[in-house]
Amino acid sequence: MKSRHKRIALIIGGLVILGLVVALVLNAFQSNLVFFFSPTQVVAGEAPKGKSFRIGGMVREGSIKREPDGVTLRFVMTDTENDMTVAYTGILPDLFKEGKGAVAQGRLRDDGIFIASEVLAKHDENYMPPEAAKAVGDAHERAAATKAASAAAAKTFKQQ
Repeated sequence: MKSRHKRIALIIGGLVILGLVVALVLNAFQSNLVFFFSPTQVVAGEAPKGKSFRIGGMVREGSIKREPDGVTLRFVMTDTENDMTVAYTGILPDLFKEGKGAVAQGRLRDDGIFIASEVLAKHDENYMPPEAAKAVGDAHERAAATKAASAAAAKTFKQQ
């Protein structure tokens, strides 16, 4: 074989390997892709049948019920327009509470009950990363110190 033919074979072999790698990455990405739906979208039939997806909303007040086995529980997730019953077996996150936001990942059964494999509690809108909270707290402390110093200076000025 001439060196030119070897080079062409090497380039074609590299392109074939690159194509296989891209196909495998795209396949893995698609199989791990999970869509998010609200209870209203699920009731409207927009959620995929037989595939895993996420449902999000608020946990309805008074809806958390434990099954006799002590580990399985049912609760109602709502988006204020429609409700969806969710069944979950496992330990819930600490932030999971009635009246708070939550996201559940799982599958929808034929009877309309969402069987969750994972439940995530949402932080409220006041959540800040620790670094940002510290920066805001430091800024408030500096402002308070400046205000106190100004008040002390004004008091000293009045006494003179």
